Amino acid sequence: MAPTTAQAPPVAVGVRSRPLLLAAVAVCAACGLIYELVLLTLSASLVGGGITQTSLIVAGFVAALGAGALLVKPFLHRPASTFVAVEILLGIVGGLSAVTLYVSFSFYGTSSAVLLGATAVIGVLVGAEVPLLMTLLQTGRAGVDAEGSGRLLADLNAADYAGALLGGLLWPFVLLPLAGQVRGAALTGVVNLLAAAAVAALLLRHQLSPRARRAATAALLLAAAVLGLLLVRAKDIETTARQRLYDDPVVAADRSAYQEIVLTERGGDVRLYLDGDLQFSSRDEHRYTESLVYPALARDPARVLILGGGDGLAARDVLRHPSVREVVQVELDPAVVQLARTRLAALNDDALDDPRVQVVQDDAFRWLRSPAATGFDAVIVDMPDPDTPVLGRLYSEEFYGLVAAALAPGGLVTVQAGSPYSTPTAFWRTVSTMESAGLAPAPYHVHVPSFGDWGFALAQAGTTPPALDLSPSTPDTRFLDDAVLDAAAVFSADRPRQRLTPSTLDRPLIVEDMRAGYSG
Repeated sequence: MAPTTAQAPPVAVGVRSRPLLLAAVAVCAACGLIYELVLLTLSASLVGGGITQTSLIVAGFVAALGAGALLVKPFLHRPASTFVAVEILLGIVGGLSAVTLYVSFSFYGTSSAVLLGATAVIGVLVGAEVPLLMTLLQTGRAGVDAEGSGRLLADLNAADYAGALLGGLLWPFVLLPLAGQVRGAALTGVVNLLAAAAVAALLLRHQLSPRARRAATAALLLAAAVLGLLLVRAKDIETTARQRLYDDPVVAADRSAYQEIVLTERGGDVRLYLDGDLQFSSRDEHRYTESLVYPALARDPARVLILGGGDGLAARDVLRHPSVREVVQVELDPAVVQLARTRLAALNDDALDDPRVQVVQDDAFRWLRSPAATGFDAVIVDMPDPDTPVLGRLYSEEFYGLVAAALAPGGLVTVQAGSPYSTPTAFWRTVSTMESAGLAPAPYHVHVPSFGDWGFALAQAGTTPPALDLSPSTPDTRFLDDAVLDAAAVFSADRPRQRLTPSTLDRPLIVEDMRAGYSG
């Protein structure tokens, strides 16, 4: 009988090394949560992720965690090498997730499949971490009883949750505003790789064979090189991918804390896009702006409130009316205001720097609840379309109730309400919601070539809608006059008026109306 060679017992992680391993657990947990937040952020910015998309990502991620815990079971006899491999894969997959999703959306017009795939892969890898770490911490420990295992699990969970808290704070407050989505994800991947390298070199070197150490070193260097190249070329990649989304050359682009802002220009036609949605074309914005602004000024107001409209175009036309003495412009995104004061200044006649204008950086909903929100002779609501829950709240019964409270007696309000032809349910939902908030709306619509048939609502407090008129003091206009406004009040038989359940904070029905898509 041939002699047998006794197998060396597994090497335990030293008592002094356990705090370092738990610190590595916290770092890896922070990276894992940041990857999930990257996916949620991209879901919102690329595919307009509402509650359905968010629920799918969160539920899919949690389900993948469980799948990862089960799938790693056959590898628990080699916890050290498997843990290092998982962290390297997680670093490279998570680090490349943002750029992969962004490029796929830019080139193919969709990223939902890639988004769900990334959710599953990252979730599986993160789910494998805890079983591997538990095995590593217990390897070589003799006489571990139930209480000892419980204490160990408590330490592991505490480190894991502390790291998740750190990741949850770093993404919105540090990485996203300072580095952006692509670089932020890549930097997180680099940190993940550094954690894997530190664990392999300092804590698990005695548990890794020479061959495993060489393989881990080569994989770490390759992954670090890929992410390093991405960090260097991120701006070029983003510029190329972004340009594919727009027909005209991109002349300015910014990712603010709230949205992606893109300005294009060709042949004198300047266009502003927020999160990919067209806000105006300089060739025909006068049609939209005049139709939104001048009906609200029919009673020659002195104090005017503009909610949204940070591009300054509405303020420009308001200031042209001779009766206006004060304008309060409430805009959430300071990056849009900065754009209005620089690249758009010639288009808006430097409206936001006029001494009569007070620019307030705040959420319109929150500001309307302040003591300053009262006594306005006219209110102009110029918000983006409500295709997300965040924007849907600005089309809710509660919001319009606050708008009504901001009006002085006899005051008028106009609201941009979307297209009564392409999105008729959303349009009439807006009108119905205004009615439910104590406003009496008079709906109307005009043709804006860049948008198509576009609708608005003029309203006053009470039950009697105001007349669609223009003030005799209205300055010279390029598009809107009494005849156009009279015609604007007529709706064709194939797009009749609808009386719908109002949209509320509890039931943001208008978001679902928008998600239902355009009707032909």
